[in-house]
Amino acid sequence: MSSTIESVLIENRVFVPDPAFVAQANISGMDAYRALCAEAERDFEGFWARLARTELLWKKPFTRTLDESKAPFFKWFDDGELNASYNCLDRHLQTQPDKVAIIFEADDGRVTRITYKELYHEVCRVANALKARGVACGDRVLIYMPMSIQAVVAMQACARIGATHSVVFGGFSAKSIQERIVDAGAVAVITADGQFRGGREIPLKPVVDEAFAMGGCDGIKTVVVWKRTGSAIAMTAGRDVWWHDVVAAEADTCEPTWVSAEHPLFILYTSGSTGKPKGVQHSTGGYLLQAILTMKWTFDYKPTDIFWCTADVGWVTGHTYITYGPLACGATEVMFEGVPTYPDAGRFWKMIQDHQVSVFYTAPTAIRSLIKAGGELPKKYDLSRLRILGTVGEPINPEAWMWYHQTVGGGRCPVVDTWWQTETGGHMINPLPGATPLKPGSCTFPLPGIFADIVDETGHGVELGKGGILVIKRPWPGMIRTIWGDPERFRKSYYPDDFQGRYYLAGDGASRDLEGYFRIMGRIDDVLNVSGHRLGTMEVESALVANPLVAEAAVVGRPDDLTGEAICAFVVLKQVRPAGPEADRIAKELRDWVAREIGPIAKPKDIRFGENLPKTRSGKIMRRLLRSIAKGEEIKQDTSTLENPAILDQLKQLN
Repeated sequence: MSSTIESVLIENRVFVPDPAFVAQANISGMDAYRALCAEAERDFEGFWARLARTELLWKKPFTRTLDESKAPFFKWFDDGELNASYNCLDRHLQTQPDKVAIIFEADDGRVTRITYKELYHEVCRVANALKARGVACGDRVLIYMPMSIQAVVAMQACARIGATHSVVFGGFSAKSIQERIVDAGAVAVITADGQFRGGREIPLKPVVDEAFAMGGCDGIKTVVVWKRTGSAIAMTAGRDVWWHDVVAAEADTCEPTWVSAEHPLFILYTSGSTGKPKGVQHSTGGYLLQAILTMKWTFDYKPTDIFWCTADVGWVTGHTYITYGPLACGATEVMFEGVPTYPDAGRFWKMIQDHQVSVFYTAPTAIRSLIKAGGELPKKYDLSRLRILGTVGEPINPEAWMWYHQTVGGGRCPVVDTWWQTETGGHMINPLPGATPLKPGSCTFPLPGIFADIVDETGHGVELGKGGILVIKRPWPGMIRTIWGDPERFRKSYYPDDFQGRYYLAGDGASRDLEGYFRIMGRIDDVLNVSGHRLGTMEVESALVANPLVAEAAVVGRPDDLTGEAICAFVVLKQVRPAGPEADRIAKELRDWVAREIGPIAKPKDIRFGENLPKTRSGKIMRRLLRSIAKGEEIKQDTSTLENPAILDQLKQLN
C-alpha cells in the first residue's frame, strides 16, 4: 500500500494581489519574499539573529543564536536576557503613551478603551500584588478568566515578574482546572466571579472551588478574583482575595524581572490522544520574536490599523495575537467578550463597522456558522475599512473562502489562511497579503525561515501533486520547548524515531500542488483508508460544503467489512433538518455530488443530518465524539466542554 495520501481536490482559481496593496506592503511582492527565504537558506542563524536584534529589546544582548547540542531540545538566544511585558508595554511609553491599546466590547455592547500608559500601570499594580502575595519568578500561575482587558493584564503581570502563566479557557470544567493545577504545580489562581456569553451568565469562581474540592491543589496559596458579574460567591479567608482590594494598595510601577530568552513564558495545555492533557511549554525570546514578525508579515501591520482577533485568550491564538503580538507592535486591538450570533448574527459585522476594524482574524467554523445564520448580512454594514481577512484553527474550505473574500471583503481584501499550532507558537505556512497569489483553501507557502516539507512514512519527500505527512525540517525560534514535566513524551510526539528524530512532526497530512502550494488535508489520524485509497477528511468535507444546500460538514471514518473503512458524513444544511424520505433524497443528492466533485471512492456511506455539530465553546468540532457515534459506540468521553451536548443524540440517528 502507498504511504502517501491522495490529493483529490482540484482548485484552479487564483487571486493575484492588487498592485496598490503590494506597493505599500511590509513584504512587497514575491521577489521580496523569495529574497528573505534565500537569506534564511544561506545563513540560517544569521537570519534569525538579525531579526531578534532588530525586533526585540534586550537587557543583556545574546551572543549565541541557536544551541542544537541537546536536540530536539533546542535553545534560541539563551544567553540573552529580556522581559516580555517590557517589550509589550514599556517600549511604547515614550513614543505613544496615549494611543489606545485595547478596545473592549462586552457581551452587552458596552465599550471600554485603555491606553498603553493605563495598561502599563494596571499591569504593574497587579504584578506588585502578586509579588506581595508571595508569587516569585519561576512560579506557575493558573489563569481562568473571561475575555476581558483584565485577562490580558493578568498574563502580562505574570510575565513582568517572571512567573509562568497557564491560561485555561473559561469554558473548561473543574476537572480540567484541577488536572492543570496539579500538573503545572501552580501556586496561585487568577479568576473572576463569572462571565457573560450570549446574554447568559456563566460562573467561574465556583468552578475553581469545585476543582479544589477534587484534591491535589494544596500548592495554591492565593486566589485573586476579579468582580465581573457581581453574583454572590464563596470566598475562603486567607486564600481568596478580591482583585480590586489587593491592587488598590499597590504602586503603579514595577521594575520588570529580566529573564533568559529561554525562560518559560507560559504553559498551555492541549488535548492529547491519550486523554491526558499535554502542557506545551513556550520560551520568552523566541516566542515573542515570532509573534512580532508574524504580525508584520502575515497581517502587514501598520500603526493606523485596528486589529481584531476573535479568539479567546484561553487558546494559543489569543496568546500570540491578542496578549503578545499586537501589544509588542504597539497596535490598537479589539477584544470581545461575547459570541458572534448574539444578539443576532450581525454582531461581528456591526463591531467591524463601529470600531473601524482594518484587519480581521477569525475561525472557519465561525465563518461557516455565520453563512448559515445570514449569508447576506455583511452587506448591511459598512466594512469598507477592512483591508486584510485572516482565518485560523483549521483549513478553510474553498466555498467558505470565496464567501469570506467576496461578501465580507468585497473582493478587495487578501485572505490569509494561516496554518500553525499551539506547539509552533505562531504562523508557519500562510500567504503574505502583499506578495502571494492566493488559491482558495490553500495556506500557500512557508514563511521565510520556516523549512516545511511533505514526506511519506519513511521520511522521504513526496513529489508535487501528492499528499503525505507535514514536517518542519529545521528548528525555529517560536517552537515548543518541551511538554511540561514530560520531556520523553515531547520527543516521542514531535521528533519520533520513525524519522530518526530529524524532523518536527506536525501531525497533519498535507499536499502540494504542481506550483508548490500547500494544502492541509486534516490530522494524520483523520486520514481515511477506503479500499486502499488514503483520503484526507478535509477534502471530502470541502466537497460537501461546496454544495449549495450545505452550511457545514464533518467527516470521519468507521470500520467496514467491504472497503476497510467507510466514510461517515455529519452534515448541517442551510435549511431545516430533514427527516424521512426527504432526508434520504438529500443524502443521495450529496453522495452523487461528492462522486462528481472528487470521485466515486469518496462517496460517504453514511450521512447524518444535524442542526449543528458537536463543538466546544471556542467553536472546535469534536471529531473524536463523531467517530464514536459513527462506530455506534457509547460516548464515554467528557462532554462538559461542549456548547451543545444535546446535539449528540440528534446525530446518532442514521438517515
